[in-house]
Amino acid sequence: MTSTQPANPTLHILNKPPGHPRFETCLQAIQDCDQLVLTENAVLALADRSVTLPAACKAMKADVDARALNEQTRTGTIDYAELVRLTAKHSRIISW
Repeated sequence: MTSTQPANPTLHILNKPPGHPRFETCLQAIQDCDQLVLTENAVLALADRSVTLPAACKAMKADVDARALNEQTRTGTIDYAELVRLTAKHSRIISW
């Protein structure tokens, strides 16, 4: 692929908490054109200021609410309908 061709963005869906090996592996695998969605215990990263999240990061609102992290949200939240839209938009999806 040449640099003039558009990138093929990947949707990364991460459910592991910070400190889990797959959490770090996921963050290292993300390219500038990719999108990250934090689900389940991965939303705990919102409360950990030492974790650097990519700009294109969203968190599942239901998981943020369930963990009472509303005040610590440093990224946008999405609902299940938006997650479905993101999965339809991306041709490559990786669940971590």
